[in-house]
Amino acid sequence: QAPINKFIAGQFTKLSYIKKNKKRIQRAYSFVNSPNSKNLEFYILLIKNGLLTPKLYDIKNNKIFISKNSFGFFTISELPKKENLWMIATGTAIGPYCSILKYENILKKFKKIILIHAVKYSIDLNYLNLFKKIKKKYKKNIKIKIILSQEKRKDYLFGRIPNLIASGELEKSVKEPLNSKNSHVMLCGNPNMIKDTQKILLQYKKMKKHFRKNPGHITRENYW
Repeated sequence: QAPINKFIAGQFTKLSYIKKNKKRIQRAYSFVNSPNSKNLEFYILLIKNGLLTPKLYDIKNNKIFISKNSFGFFTISELPKKENLWMIATGTAIGPYCSILKYENILKKFKKIILIHAVKYSIDLNYLNLFKKIKKKYKKNIKIKIILSQEKRKDYLFGRIPNLIASGELEKSVKEPLNSKNSHVMLCGNPNMIKDTQKILLQYKKMKKHFRKNPGHITRENYW
């Protein structure tokens, strides 16, 4: 808990730690919690030799600072109205989607949501219980698909997001079309995934990056 200003689901804030030499180590993290929750939640992967995450994992013994302000435009209000919203994430970048799906009434702007979460191994799936709650909330208006890149398991897709889009396997698995006419795509996570997926979407689907003054089909947020 912390006294912060109101944020919009999908935004991020900055967590920091001040070293003994008074140098500030600061990183951006997306909110996982809903804007109306008193408890702040962040999905953070421990990097053993990292400058900040070991301090965050030992928060009882370290003084962590949080910015009162929130940042970013990875929000539903920034998206054009379409039939299908594809929310695609790798690893911890599922965080902002969790916040959005908990709080926003997405169905005012989109008829159907396709949530795609890609990780290396099934052990990396930490929000399956939340996915069940989200499925219960949106019912037939949402489809959730898990992708594993280093492990084969029944009911999960295997491979990389760009390849699964190029082959048509991703669309086939969720039984929903991905095209420039009726779809908007949100990409969040590994910069390489985002770069490669954008290329595939342009090449195979004629989809381009979305801007306020130049509407497109792809909204992206790199996670480092």
